[in-house]
Amino acid sequence: MTNYEPTSTRINKILIANRGEIAVRVIRACRDLGIETVAVYSDADRASLHVRNSDEAVHIGPSSPRESYLRIDKIIEAAKKTGADAIHPGYGFLSEREAFAQACADEGIVFIGPPPSAIATMGDKQAARETVKRAGVPVVPGTEPGLQDDDLIAAAISEVGFPLIVKAAAGGGGKGMRSVYRAEDLREALAAAHREAESAFGDGTVYVEKLVEGARHIEFQILADMFGNTVHLGERECSIQRRHQKLLEEAPSPFMDVDLRRRMGEMAVRAAEAVGYVNAGTIECLVDKDKNFYFLEMNTRLQVEHPVTELITGVDLVKEQIRIARGRRMGPLESVLEPKGWAIECRINAEDPYNNFLPSIGTINTLIVPTGPGVRVDSGVYGGYEITPYYDSMIAKIICWGDDRPEAMLRMKRALEEFTIMGVKHNIPFHLNLMHSISFIAGRFDTKFVEDRFTMETYEEDPPEAELEAAAIAATLYAHRSRQLAAQVVNRNERDTSNWKWLSRWERIHR
Repeated sequence: MTNYEPTSTRINKILIANRGEIAVRVIRACRDLGIETVAVYSDADRASLHVRNSDEAVHIGPSSPRESYLRIDKIIEAAKKTGADAIHPGYGFLSEREAFAQACADEGIVFIGPPPSAIATMGDKQAARETVKRAGVPVVPGTEPGLQDDDLIAAAISEVGFPLIVKAAAGGGGKGMRSVYRAEDLREALAAAHREAESAFGDGTVYVEKLVEGARHIEFQILADMFGNTVHLGERECSIQRRHQKLLEEAPSPFMDVDLRRRMGEMAVRAAEAVGYVNAGTIECLVDKDKNFYFLEMNTRLQVEHPVTELITGVDLVKEQIRIARGRRMGPLESVLEPKGWAIECRINAEDPYNNFLPSIGTINTLIVPTGPGVRVDSGVYGGYEITPYYDSMIAKIICWGDDRPEAMLRMKRALEEFTIMGVKHNIPFHLNLMHSISFIAGRFDTKFVEDRFTMETYEEDPPEAELEAAAIAATLYAHRSRQLAAQVVNRNERDTSNWKWLSRWERIHR
């Protein structure tokens, strides 16, 4: 049962307990609703866009997150000082901290997120596994919670087997995770995961799961209000990853079929209801080659990749979060059952894809952002903005929508080519190479695709023979879509309407 009672609450001012693009995103939703906003900022963020765009701003400490954005007391104090009725946590930082949600409740401040009890259960990956298992949700085989290192090693070797993955019990975002293929590497992996989890989340607890090889990472967006209504808004494909960090997401997934979507959607709703979930959240799953799916974890917050769901459903998730936090029923969501079109999101990071994705810091001297039909850019930077070493390296998110997947990819390619960033290294070349990838075009990839088969020197390593026919068909459809779109503007007799010369060999294979 939920801890919330469905009573209407007035919200006039929201403090955003975050920074960067997500803080700007929440501020924009608040402006649409006529709600005043309060930004918080560290020393490094004095000139940040979210500070400029908010109605008020409060300094909360030094550049280190541990002394600013992770300080519950300072953020609560800022909310009380400015008279904020509510706090939106964004993603990362304190967004999945039970103590933060409880501190808000104790001070009479609305927390725009789930109840503390749901955060506590789903925020601890082991507790989440046990909870959803009782609700009949399939989980990846793994160790029990609370085991010490020696017990973990024994259980991993005797019960889980290799390959396996060591995972942090708290937090997310790929932190505190290590893949292990040999018994002799397990102790070192446990120690490394402990250290990273302690540094990132203040909790070094880890556990071990079976590594599902060749898996897809597919997640379902959940919305639940205080009246017992819980729905899913379809899936997102999140398999394009590097070191467990998502790089590109799309909705829907090219891997799904109607029956699998129905079964996974029902599972996602069941998992959320098992903890009395309220507000927006995401059920993340692994799906193997045979379309067997397993609960992975629940993110009790807004996801970085939420815009792709917004573009295919027409639902503003931040506005829905605020509506639910006000004690109101969810808005009309009939459209989620029939999503329209296709959306792709590329995360643009300050890193060098030609040098092992080494992070890049410095000042952005020039910034030209793509625009046009079907193109959305969420960002917290501007020309003259300084990328510092204190926070995540993401500069922006490009989200492109199309009537179908080929059109969405074509728009993304155009947007990437228009996006100009000078002053720091960035991963736009990586995403452009990905748009040319045979396997990506065919929708044939898994969570290890980028690390095992993709290179920056060529579009990718030779795809398996089994994928050639699918790749050929997809590439032909892709080329046809390119010509079809161009023909709407330019007469076919005037010039060749396809700029995708590289696709010709795949068309020949198909013929």
